[in-house]
Amino acid sequence: MNPIPLLHDYLADAAQRYPEKVALVCGDQRVRYGELDQRANALASALVGRGVARGDRVVIFGDNLPETALSFWAVLKANAVVSIVNPLTRPDKLAYLLNDCRATALIADAHLGRVFVHAAARAPSLRAVVAFGRGVHTPAMKALPGFSALESILAGSSGAVCPTRRTLDVDLASLIYTSGTTGEPKGVMLTHRNMLTAATSISSYLEVAHDEVILGVLPLAFDYGLYQMIMAFREGARLVLERSFAFPTQVLNRVVQEGVTGFPGVPTIFAMLAEMTSLSEYDFSRIRYVTNTAAALPVKHIRMLQGLFPKARIYSMYGLTECKRCTYLPPDDINRKPTSVGVAIPNTELWLVDENDRKLGPNKVGQLVVRGATVMRGYWEKPEETARKLRPGPLPGEQVLYTGDLCRMDDDGYLYFVARMDDIIKTCGEKVAPKEVEHAIMDISGVREAAVIGIPDDVLGQAVKAFVVLERGARLDEHVIIRECQRRLERFLVPKLVTFVPELPKTDTGKVTKAGLA
Repeated sequence: MNPIPLLHDYLADAAQRYPEKVALVCGDQRVRYGELDQRANALASALVGRGVARGDRVVIFGDNLPETALSFWAVLKANAVVSIVNPLTRPDKLAYLLNDCRATALIADAHLGRVFVHAAARAPSLRAVVAFGRGVHTPAMKALPGFSALESILAGSSGAVCPTRRTLDVDLASLIYTSGTTGEPKGVMLTHRNMLTAATSISSYLEVAHDEVILGVLPLAFDYGLYQMIMAFREGARLVLERSFAFPTQVLNRVVQEGVTGFPGVPTIFAMLAEMTSLSEYDFSRIRYVTNTAAALPVKHIRMLQGLFPKARIYSMYGLTECKRCTYLPPDDINRKPTSVGVAIPNTELWLVDENDRKLGPNKVGQLVVRGATVMRGYWEKPEETARKLRPGPLPGEQVLYTGDLCRMDDDGYLYFVARMDDIIKTCGEKVAPKEVEHAIMDISGVREAAVIGIPDDVLGQAVKAFVVLERGARLDEHVIIRECQRRLERFLVPKLVTFVPELPKTDTGKVTKAGLA
């Protein structure tokens, strides 16, 4: 590895140490580190030959497939900036993303041709389009600028050499677009140093080892999913790629077959597991750790996971794309402080401030501020929005991240997520954190998921409204939910209205879109 590492050195180093070791498993495909590195070199050279220069942006439009993973590393080897876009993205949004970052190249799954052909035709910055999979030779694709098939590029790639290294660790490695639940998507700018620091920090407390087998069921376009690959390749471990958790039996069979040791999930996945009746049939004894991010796990999910994976360490974590990860709850503390999201990850500092930017002590609610090398460079070409998030820190010349999240810290220094600042409901002169109400509803037997919003009310200003998804076979009505909330919550926190829905609207990454509820 080079003295000053870059992100793609993870792959090159693993290929040098473990050339014959399986790096990726996807369906029937098993790709070794050595061949993956050679293919990435070949694609990187082809991109450079087609005009991709240092710092250019390259968009990857594909599912959780070996070609998507290969392309990620190839773009970095070409000294360019990589952005993976979720395959569920619609043509108009893809066109927006291509034009927003002025992408020089697009690498896409031919299966998604109906989407990307139209988007690429509306992106004048594109100089090269590479397609993979079946159907790459349609007339519409061949008409795209600098079109080529990945299969042709990789033919005879065994002797491919990585392009000359021109990137510094302070240069951009990736643009990760936020989900854009409000307004247009923003490209979070992350440098090689940002991503190396995050991978090192998270791997250290998870104790990721070279013999790990990590499940990759979350989208590679989602930073939580992407870092499963990054951390696996950092150690030379194996990544088991699945397109989604839509068919849980299929995924769980693969978990057992491959001897998965690391199981990253989100509340949606854990809610699905909680409803499955045949889990006792599976041997999960190899699973060493289970992770969750975004906010604290509901206590019922913690108990379910502890029963399902009795030998595993359960990590409840919190973070946001702008700094990847903020906190983790050490597994030894999960029974003692189950509603906490834990302490700062290694090499990160946290504090809370009030509305006047004054630091707060224990048990006070304030905005979370994050300091450390994981903090983003800013939002791509959005200086005003960047200035709202990145502000001067305590040391001269540094910037820290104002997250826009309200939290509190207990006397032991453990953090508790309260609410997004934009989500706070103001009712009867009181401030209601939706998450507190949601956790109370989730504790009711028979409830699968819950989301709480504020709606206009002539008397209260805003009224608390709950949307509830029931577990299969459960029979609850509005009165039961309200009565149980009255037992658990202060009066002003109790929902005025309860609506039962079959599902909550979610983003591609499983986050509830409250704008969709409103």
